Amino acid sequence: MTFAGSPDRVEARLVPEAGYELDTFRITGFPRRPSLALVRSLMLAAAAPRACRRILRARRPDVVLGGGGFVAGPMVFAASTLGIPTALTEADAHLGLANRMAAPFARRIFLAYPIETRYRGKVRVVGRPLPARAQALSQEEARQVFELPQDGPVLGVFGALAGAQALNEFVVDTWGEQGPAILHQTGKRDYDLVKKRVRRRDYRVIDETDRFAAALTACDLVLARAGSSVWEIAAAGRPAILVPYPFATGDHQARNAEHFVRAGGAIMVRELDLADVPELVRSLLDDPERRTKMSEAMLRAARPDAAAEIAEDLIAMAEPKQ
Repeated sequence: MTFAGSPDRVEARLVPEAGYELDTFRITGFPRRPSLALVRSLMLAAAAPRACRRILRARRPDVVLGGGGFVAGPMVFAASTLGIPTALTEADAHLGLANRMAAPFARRIFLAYPIETRYRGKVRVVGRPLPARAQALSQEEARQVFELPQDGPVLGVFGALAGAQALNEFVVDTWGEQGPAILHQTGKRDYDLVKKRVRRRDYRVIDETDRFAAALTACDLVLARAGSSVWEIAAAGRPAILVPYPFATGDHQARNAEHFVRAGGAIMVRELDLADVPELVRSLLDDPERRTKMSEAMLRAARPDAAAEIAEDLIAMAEPKQ
């Protein structure tokens, strides 16, 4: 298995670190307004399929999987012109622009959520593949890892890796001096901002972690955005208060959150209503029976086998027709 992507994006670091080979080609997302940057993006997009065909001819893959971002579109298109089976993944409850453009050239579209699309014949709803970030731990062991108290409930706060500034600032302003024990993952951008405001030992601040499953296990209740990590929250069986990023394309984070709200495992709070969160947190931490019911609902909604289902389908696509 090899990867392809942009030399200017995070995959240029993460893929080699994970031990895989990466082929790169120049591509950027489309700015939403007319500008010189948009002209440059269009020129790169026009040239990208040729670069992708060079990569494909050199690698000779049996199947190509697009991850949903703008990098995937030219590769899926190029693969289709060479007769290579192709598939797409969509992580959110909204089919993004790149996937909408690439969908006509894909044989299969793997969706995380059951969303409406004109390509229903190609769709398979599987949930979102989960990264293997850590071995399974008991809550006692997980709390030791993150130096959290063993007794009493713990609130986990998780924004995006790039940071969720409004959420981060609200949490530290609300509970920085007193409140429940907290494990707060801020993202690198907001780490110093939050860390310097904390005034108690049972409020643990981390920028990021490669042991996210353990971080979730350490907590009794999660307060988070509603991006891709919501599937990991569900797989961990953690009741959640989800605060969607208000400027997400197509409001897809709210749609993500609504899926788990309907399942009974989460409560959605809009960012404008953050003032409602402290009372929600207090009431849930004081009600273990309700948390248990929400936890069970999250586990029912989880799709922990998504990666295996996708892999099996890709293998079948790659097999020569009899």
